[in-house]
Amino acid sequence: MSIEIAICDSDTEVAKEIARWIALYQPEADVKMFFSAEELIGCEEFFDIYFLDIQEVSGLELAHHIREKQNLAGGRKSIIIFVTGFSDYMAEAFDVQAFHYLVKPIQKEKFREILEKAMDEAEHKRQQEDRYVLLKLPHHNKKIRLRNVLYVESSNKKVMVHTTEGTYEVQGKMEDFEQAFGNAFYRCHRCYLVNFSCISSYGKNEIELINGDRILLAYKRYSSFVKSFLAYAKKGGLVNV
Repeated sequence: MSIEIAICDSDTEVAKEIARWIALYQPEADVKMFFSAEELIGCEEFFDIYFLDIQEVSGLELAHHIREKQNLAGGRKSIIIFVTGFSDYMAEAFDVQAFHYLVKPIQKEKFREILEKAMDEAEHKRQQEDRYVLLKLPHHNKKIRLRNVLYVESSNKKVMVHTTEGTYEVQGKMEDFEQAFGNAFYRCHRCYLVNFSCISSYGKNEIELINGDRILLAYKRYSSFVKSFLAYAKKGGLVNV
């Protein structure tokens, strides 16, 4: 399935130019254009990438609307890139976890660079959404998408998998989960395996998750953790820090 991109800009020439550049640099992408916030709001479809114009605050309100709809639909977060002639709203743009902020007139090479990074992250998100694990529960197996796993905890010879849906006590070893979950997770402590995409902040000894939970980060693993986290982000991984 191709990456789906929405362009919303009341300036039809700017919207068409963005569409032409996408067709040039990423011809496999599926692009749809909208010329007002109302038109995009009326579309029930979610897109992998949004290019939104900010005229005063309308683009910011539209971004908040998109985020709210996605939270209600299960927490999927699309990539939002603001394209605007106003630089005053940059701080507010990052309140909705905007991926980037392009100021008009757009530089073609800068656009190409940001588009490539956005496409990489969109593809990475797709892969995360598609991957799942079967948890071995006492009386049955349960299918859980990896993107919904916050962290895995080993305590008193038990393994607890903490997810956005709840916490499950499962059979298995931490080493097995570490190997099965892949590079999007990191063994930050002998008792914890954390999902990079669910980290909201971290310090020398502790990691905070998007749900407010706090887990230990071994001091000796801090440098390795930071390097792995940066490598994960560079490859297009979802970052909430």
